[in-house]
Parts: sequence; C-alpha cells; structure tokens
Amino acid sequence: MKHISPFALGATLYMPATRPDILDVVQGAKLPGLRSLVICLEDAVAATDLDHALASLREVLALSQTRPRHDQAHSGPLVFIRPRDADMAARLNDWAEIASADGFVLPKLCMASLNQWALAVANPDLLLMPTLETREVFHPNAMADLGAALHDALGERVLALRIGGNDLMSCLGLRRNPATTLYQTPMGYVIPMLAGVLGAQGFALTGPVFEQLATPALLAEELQLDIAHGLVGKTAIHPTQIAPINEAFRVSIEDLNCARMILNDTAPAVFRHNDAMLEPATHKSWATNILERAKWHGVKPAEGGIAEPVRLAEVAR
Repeated sequence: MKHISPFALGATLYMPATRPDILDVVQGAKLPGLRSLVICLEDAVAATDLDHALASLREVLALSQTRPRHDQAHSGPLVFIRPRDADMAARLNDWAEIASADGFVLPKLCMASLNQWALAVANPDLLLMPTLETREVFHPNAMADLGAALHDALGERVLALRIGGNDLMSCLGLRRNPATTLYQTPMGYVIPMLAGVLGAQGFALTGPVFEQLATPALLAEELQLDIAHGLVGKTAIHPTQIAPINEAFRVSIEDLNCARMILNDTAPAVFRHNDAMLEPATHKSWATNILERAKWHGVKPAEGGIAEPVRLAEVAR
C-alpha cells in the first residue's frame, strides 16, 4: 500500500464531477498551487445530473492514467472521489480507471454504515478519508468506539478524518455566523473533542470548510485555531482560499529550530531554549509533526524578512 502523509493535503478543494475543467486541475495545468482535490458526486451534484457526472468522471480518470503518481511538484494534486453512497462506491471501486485516483472520501460514515463502506471500497490501493458529519459525532464515547472500529475495518488506509462542519451545525439547526469563527459555535466543543479522542488513537483530522469568501482575516484566525488543535489541512470551497490555507500551514523558523533540537540525538532529557523548557520525551511527536509540516508547506520568513528555503516535498513517501 502506498504511503502519503496527511500533511500533503493542505487546502483540499471540492469540485462537482460535472465541472468541465476538472481534467486541467487534475493534471496540474490549472490551480498549480492545489495540493489535494475531491471530485464530488454527492451533495454538489443534482440527481438529474448524476449519469453525466459519472461519465465525466470516468473520462477524466481515463485521461489521467499516464500522469506521474505521488509527485505533487509536477503532476497536480492528490485526487479523491466522493461517491454518493456505499453502493456507488462499490461500482467505482471496480472501475479500471479508478487506479488514477488516490482514494475515496466516505460521506456520513458512522458505526451503522462502516461495514457497508468497508465492503464497498475494498481496493487496497485506495486511501480513505471518512467524513464525520452525523449526530453520533457529538458523543465522545461513540467517537472512541468508531475510532477503534475504523482501525479494525480499514487500518492504515485511513489517510485522515474530515470534520463536516456544516452538516454537524445542521444537526443542531444552526448556521455559522459570518462574523465569527466556527470555534465560537458548538463546534468549539466538537473539534477539540475529536482532536483529543480520535487524535489520541493516531488519526489525522482536517478542518471544516470556511464558506465566507469576503472575510480573509477571519479565515486566517480560524486556521490558527485549526492548527492549534492539531488539524492537518482544511477544506476549501473556492480557489481563492487555496493559498491562504497552504500559507497558514507553513512552519515558523522558531518552531522548526525547536523541533530540530528536540529530535537531535544528543539533546539532553530537559533543556531550556528561548525561555521555554523542552523535553524530548514528551515533545517528540510534536517535533516530528513540525518537520513533516515544514517538508510539505515550507517555512515562514523570519522577522526582518530573512527566510529559510521553502522545503516542499517533491515525492510523497
């Protein structure tokens, strides 16, 4: 099975399968800064357009079969397909052309549907990103049980878990206030809970969509909260969000230096750096994640404008 770092996702743009320019995006000719793409056959496609969407998707995948794989610097974004349901996923799973995709996004996955999804997406070469967007998500015990079941049923094929913010807000009859971050809603409980419960089980999680296009400062604020909670990427609904999301995941030089010192084989058990105590035994996981983020997203300029070279990964490990 191929290995792709969840930090490779960055801004994940959703596009309906009916879009005529998807092939240009998949092949990297359009939106060259895009790291990951979800071609949607679910909410973004009307039932009357479904046959057209499936035919278009199959053509895009067929025409993408010769692109170099897992070399994002040259071949465009990672490509995931979001099927409408498990039955559709089973059909797509058997397409020869599906080899051109990197995996599936599994909408509305829960304990009741897990076995059906596991049977539907049986191709071991396809990575999976289940979306957490049902009422069960509000219950920590249910999420702990789901995490254990995901490990058993899908194993290391789970690249990341996607948090479906809008669907979860809909469960409460709410919509995001355009003047506040999602963390100032009941999602301010849900996201930290998921980061704790499922993050502790080893899952990477990605941040919910930010649907306001006229408030880039608020997007930046929400991204900082996403990163503070350990999220590894964020859904984008418009190309203008790609660069700000990817930029937010760049690593500060201070964090990079701390991570390097923590992971140094000669580091003391506890040491002081810039008026903070660093302890490799407890900070090793954080430091490893910082280096992985820097690999995929680069390093922010230091104060005064001096920047380290950007270290974008050229080939996914």
